[in-house]
Amino acid sequence: MPPLSADQAREFLARHPDIDSIDLLISDLNGVMRGKRIPRDKLDKVCHDGINLPASVFALDINGHTIEATGLGLASGDGDRICRPLEGTLLPSPWLRNGRQGQVLMTMVEPDDSPFFADPRQVLSRQLQRLQERGLTPVAAVEMEFYLLDRERTPEGRIQPPRSPRNGERASQSQLYSIDELDEYAAFLEDVQRAAELQNLPLDTALKECAPGQFEITLGHCNDALRACDSAVLLKRLVKGVALNHGFEATFMAKPYGLEAGNGTHVHLSMLDASDRNVFAADNGDLLGSQTLHWAVAGLLELMPASMAIFAPNLNSFRRFQPGLYVPMAPTWGFDNRSVALRIPSGNNDARRIEHRVAGADVNPYLLLAVLLASVEHGIAEQLTPPAPVEGNAYEQFEPSLTNSWQQAIDLLEACEPLKSALGREFVHVFAANRRAEREQAMQTVSQLEYAWYLRHV
Repeated sequence: MPPLSADQAREFLARHPDIDSIDLLISDLNGVMRGKRIPRDKLDKVCHDGINLPASVFALDINGHTIEATGLGLASGDGDRICRPLEGTLLPSPWLRNGRQGQVLMTMVEPDDSPFFADPRQVLSRQLQRLQERGLTPVAAVEMEFYLLDRERTPEGRIQPPRSPRNGERASQSQLYSIDELDEYAAFLEDVQRAAELQNLPLDTALKECAPGQFEITLGHCNDALRACDSAVLLKRLVKGVALNHGFEATFMAKPYGLEAGNGTHVHLSMLDASDRNVFAADNGDLLGSQTLHWAVAGLLELMPASMAIFAPNLNSFRRFQPGLYVPMAPTWGFDNRSVALRIPSGNNDARRIEHRVAGADVNPYLLLAVLLASVEHGIAEQLTPPAPVEGNAYEQFEPSLTNSWQQAIDLLEACEPLKSALGREFVHVFAANRRAEREQAMQTVSQLEYAWYLRHV
């Protein structure tokens, strides 16, 4: 995606005379939006010159602390890089300041305008270039689950589901696919839809998920993987902002409730050749798909264990991997089977695709797509053969084998030569150092559960 031009910026400001400031946004390793806010009259200069941010923005942990072990902090002088605003991402933020706020996404580059290696968006761009060399273009659709929460905590200080805007009752049932509950939160969902339309986000469907206060929003298929991830990070920001305006909080935390379903991010992925033909579709229309589909599945399965540090990037991420809650816990695949990690949905042969069901909603979308595309490319390049597809309940047939250890997940990523080669060794070093440091901080905190279980009894 090319940089935003000054002419495009001037045209946007002319169409939106009420917007008086612009948020310049860039996604860090955790998918947290960082950046600066400028008055509208400074946007022209940003288009010409970019804006400086320290490279250490990609060394920040979830609390905003610079992790020096990444090498991006004081060891390198904590120097700046240039961030360029991106074409097609300068948009209104209608939920902020009564519509007087705009926003634009940025990407970080070196002084010669080459990609900065630690920017997750640039990591994804690298994978797209590798696939383009094979004449392949991915088509991706992202589904994200989230919870609406009451802003009031319980007497114990814990989160709780919101009260229905219609009847004031607190949600207490799962009510999967409930239209009535969509009606109860219609005002919130309609504002999400309106804001998404203003931001050109391709919202497809919204549904009530299986826990109290839990919803899923699906973005439409897009043959620009960078744009698909841009839409995902912008949708997260939008949902959180609109929720606050309605008196709720929205969270994409992977496991906000210990005994309820977690929040996942599912990605539907297919691949087009130079003639825009879906190479996952079988020439004879067979549900089993093409040989290329099988190679892609095999690559995804082989690198899945080493990808867990990306799919589950923090302490809470691993709490989602519990039996009985539709979370894949082993590298499995099958046709129209929701108990596996890689589902091949039924339907039109021309739309044959892979649904990846492992990652949590707390994942960085750029890094998720980068790892999936690297795995697909690995499977195609090596012409790997997958095991037989699973029929029936995969949870009953396969013991959990994907790691539930944050430490081991980082170790597996660092030891995986195909992923280090694809993502870049420097990037893997920065990511692993960042995640290790956050884990070390987490291990220093003693939980209430530990006091309740062990204080008096050991």
